[in-house]
Amino acid sequence: MIPKLVRLSRLAPKDRPLAWERYWAGIRATGPAGDVLWDAGTDHEFLSYRDVLLRHLDPGLPVVDIGCGHGSFSRALADIFPEVIGVDISQHAVKRARAESAELGNVRFEVRDMTAPGAEKDLPDGANVFIRGVLHVLDPADQAALVENLHPLAGTRGTVFLAETNFQGNPVEYVSHLGATSRSIPAPLELAIRGLPMPGRFGPEERSRALPPTAWELVEDGAVAIETNPATGVEGQGRVPGYYAVLRPRM
Repeated sequence: MIPKLVRLSRLAPKDRPLAWERYWAGIRATGPAGDVLWDAGTDHEFLSYRDVLLRHLDPGLPVVDIGCGHGSFSRALADIFPEVIGVDISQHAVKRARAESAELGNVRFEVRDMTAPGAEKDLPDGANVFIRGVLHVLDPADQAALVENLHPLAGTRGTVFLAETNFQGNPVEYVSHLGATSRSIPAPLELAIRGLPMPGRFGPEERSRALPPTAWELVEDGAVAIETNPATGVEGQGRVPGYYAVLRPRM
């Protein structure tokens, strides 16, 4: 399996914005029968976050969903917050998110690279922030750039919620967990391997480095299950060990 994984991963563009744009341009369908690896097509994962969000994030503030993709979590957040702004680096992702969210009046989507200097400008001051599955696919430099923009975005009133995969095995063990074998690789997984940067893990150690205690107050954290596309139908392969944290900037 290793040679095939190496061949597939070499096909991924080295330019991060290009990789994500090409990936979303090739998505034919979302949901449990679709092409997006991290889209389980259910609200189970979001419901595991809901009590945490209600406990710590001000429901009177807008929320910015960073790396919104096709907007599935943005739509779920719209039941809690008065305004949801989904931002993504890919124009094709935002186009799909707008199409799938057309019936919601309190959700809007923008193309925005949140690792770019000043990317938080023109977004609401003192907003809540929701991040799911973004930091673990960024290198340390891009993580630092994103976090630099989070600080003024959250300001004195907002709170940041993040949830990331935190699988402890190596890349072969990770793709095996997601259903890859020496004979076959589920289509959503293969599409991600051949098109996107190799993911890492993001747990307490990575969070402490990217969002240091000197600049960020850790309000709550813990383990969570990240749900993925149930491409194989094998029990347990659609759930990846993950980590969540709630943080507020120190001013």
